Amino acid sequence: MSNPGDPASDPVVSRRRTWSDLGPRLISALVLIALTATALYIGTYVFAAVVGAVFAGAYREWETMVSRAPLTPAGMALIGLVAVSGLVYPLLGPLGTIGVIALACVVAVAMRGEGVLWRILGLVIYGAIIVAALAMRGDTLTGVWAGVYLGTVVWMTDSAAFFTGRQIGGEKLAPEISPSKTWSGALGGLALGTGAGLLVWIVATDSAWWIGLVLSAAISVLGQLGDLSESAIKRHFRIKDSGDIIPGHGGLMDRLDSLTFGVLLVLLVGALHAGYGAVAEGLLYW
Repeated sequence: MSNPGDPASDPVVSRRRTWSDLGPRLISALVLIALTATALYIGTYVFAAVVGAVFAGAYREWETMVSRAPLTPAGMALIGLVAVSGLVYPLLGPLGTIGVIALACVVAVAMRGEGVLWRILGLVIYGAIIVAALAMRGDTLTGVWAGVYLGTVVWMTDSAAFFTGRQIGGEKLAPEISPSKTWSGALGGLALGTGAGLLVWIVATDSAWWIGLVLSAAISVLGQLGDLSESAIKRHFRIKDSGDIIPGHGGLMDRLDSLTFGVLLVLLVGALHAGYGAVAEGLLYW
């Protein structure tokens, strides 16, 4: 029987500890996927309300992070405005959302303090994501497929990077930013995210497969860059997780970071190809 300090026993203990969060992580992921898919399918004010509420929750974590203090009434007002910015989109369109975010930026400036620029940055980022997500969904069935395609690439990239990185390990990807990320995880995420995205692309559209391959790879890479960017910001503020609202995942910021650049790319590609009013069609149909 091995002693606790024997080298032979250490890998077993380490492995058990490494995968101890797998159960909560999988359950949380299934719940999140079900809720997101339902809201995406229903669309209209339901999807707008969910998007606004989710990113308001993410901004709450951002506000706490940059202020390094408990929420103030002004901070809670900013959170409420982010939520409203999503809800007004079906009625007033992108200009309504931009107007609400602009008002939030004015409130942020009035709050003063050293966190003003960080507050404005957070508001602009989440406002842009809200506009991009709601423009992508639009009011057609194509918007549902665009959302499924984007979500598949992002989530499969995240999942594959997580499992591959933990199982294989190896050289660190960016040790100064995120010590836990490895090149094996990044490449595993790129491979599975791109492959899964291509599969959805082939099912959802009859456009050339190579376009789906390129777009899927680009979204996968951007998803990982979004993850690293959030890690760099958290390191700047010396925090490990943005929150603990999602068991096994951390905070909403931690869960949504990979979506940031990907959904903005979807907006850019779709709008340039078919116009702002047909983002999903511009993304999927070539």
